[in-house]
Amino acid sequence: MRLDFSIFNPKARSLIGLDISSSSVKMVELAGDGKGAYRVERYAIEVLARDVVSDGNIVNLEAAAESVRRAWKKLATSTRHVAIALPASHVITKKIIVAAGQREEDLEVLVESEANQYIPFPLEEVNLDFQVLGPAPSSPDEIEVLIAASRKEKVEDRVAVAESAGLKPVVLDVESYAVLAAFELIEKQLPNGGRGQIIALVDIGANVMNLNVFRDGQQLYVREQAFGGNQLTQDISRAFGMSFEEAEAEKRRNNLPEKYESELQRPFLESLALELSRALQFFFTSTQFNQIDHIVLAGGCAVMAGVDEIVAARTQIDTIVANPFVGMLLSDRVRDKSLQADASSLMAACGLALRRFDA
Repeated sequence: MRLDFSIFNPKARSLIGLDISSSSVKMVELAGDGKGAYRVERYAIEVLARDVVSDGNIVNLEAAAESVRRAWKKLATSTRHVAIALPASHVITKKIIVAAGQREEDLEVLVESEANQYIPFPLEEVNLDFQVLGPAPSSPDEIEVLIAASRKEKVEDRVAVAESAGLKPVVLDVESYAVLAAFELIEKQLPNGGRGQIIALVDIGANVMNLNVFRDGQQLYVREQAFGGNQLTQDISRAFGMSFEEAEAEKRRNNLPEKYESELQRPFLESLALELSRALQFFFTSTQFNQIDHIVLAGGCAVMAGVDEIVAARTQIDTIVANPFVGMLLSDRVRDKSLQADASSLMAACGLALRRFDA
């Protein structure tokens, strides 16, 4: 499920998925053959200085735009159209059921009226949009509509960063929906295409671990925990006398003293597995479900060697590291080994790049 905000034109012949997270800027450009197969044209990752983005808010627009500009230069592309995303925490969403067969204008009136009831600030301060999801589950005479609203300044900040970097935002999405678009590619890699199975998608970023549990495309549970890769970066900074930025850069390059792996990385991954195990216990105790068939690890922390084995050992659940690019062709500009190492951190950027192929 993906969503446009109608202030933008969602149609663009060439499109870059641009993901601005709290630790880095990530870009992905895909091409298609018209038959459902994709080719990875190019991708780039540019580390952000600390506190440029905090809790999903862009604190330093100039620094963020400079990082986006550098990432775009690394891509070496002529494409300037980008799909960008807002953090889910900045978007209020609600599903409503309405009578089928209504005109677009009538739906708009209904959506505004409904939005008035649950948005805690004046409508003139928000960007509001809706998407018809399809027939209502309970009645063929009704349709299900997804409403999304975000404060205008949240939208404008991300637009301003892209435009300051010389790019043109043409699609605005929600990060969680972009990740789900890439997740659909990963589901196909599971036994039976994941059908009938309960799958936990765990996105572990710099500050937050997001757990989403699905079965057959339906979300069963969602939970956010304060745990992320910045904890390891701080440990590296203290242990080896580096600045936070230096520690982050060396961590990404895997260029640290020998004792790093045993004294810092391994204990961090054990903590990660424990946090995830606790999050799954919350899922079991607050729903009627008592098992998970597969865990899919995504986000920056999932690129660490051995994380899948440590999580599988702790949870006793089949665990894989997300790679939405499996089966895609690669252009001459993309090195397979590098892409495999970075793939789990490119979920949102890949999902945004897929918007190019929306009907």
